[in-house]
Amino acid sequence: MKEMKTNVMRILEKEKVAYEARFYPHGKEAVDGLTVAKLTGQNPEQVFKTLVTVSNKNEYFVFVIPLASELDMKKAARSVGAKSVEMIHVKDINKVTGYIRGGCSPVGMKKPYRTTFHATAQEQPQIMVSAGKIGTQIACAPDDLVRITKGQYADVCK
Repeated sequence: MKEMKTNVMRILEKEKVAYEARFYPHGKEAVDGLTVAKLTGQNPEQVFKTLVTVSNKNEYFVFVIPLASELDMKKAARSVGAKSVEMIHVKDINKVTGYIRGGCSPVGMKKPYRTTFHATAQEQPQIMVSAGKIGTQIACAPDDLVRITKGQYADVCK
C-alpha cells in the first residue's frame, strides 16, 4: 500500500533517522492500537501511543507509552517536574499539536513540547508511533525518537 510521505517522515529523513513506514487500511476515524498492531503485523509491545497533557501551570507535555498501558498521572507529572497533569481535551488536540486524534505523533508537533517515552521503549530495538496521519505509522529506534524530540525516558505508566 503506497501512501504519500508525511511531515514526520520528512523530518526523520532530514535528521538522517532510519525508519520503516507501515500503512494500514482505515476509514475517517482512528482505530484502537491493538488493531493497528494487528494490521501492521507488529508486536503490540512495540507499538506506542502519543498522549498530550496539560499541567496545572498550563504547560503542555507529551508522553509516548505502550498502546496497552495507561498513563499514571502522578508519575507523569513527577517525570516533568509538574505538580499535576491531565489529558488535554480532544477538541484541543489539533490546536495544540497540529495533528488529529488518532494521528498524533511525537515528531513534528506545532511547537516543541517536553516529551517523555515510557522506560520500556529502551528495551525494544524498534518502536512504532504514528507518522502524523491515520493509517500511517513509522517504526524506528527509540533512541532516535528521543534524540530528535529532545525527549527522555521515564516510568510513567500504571
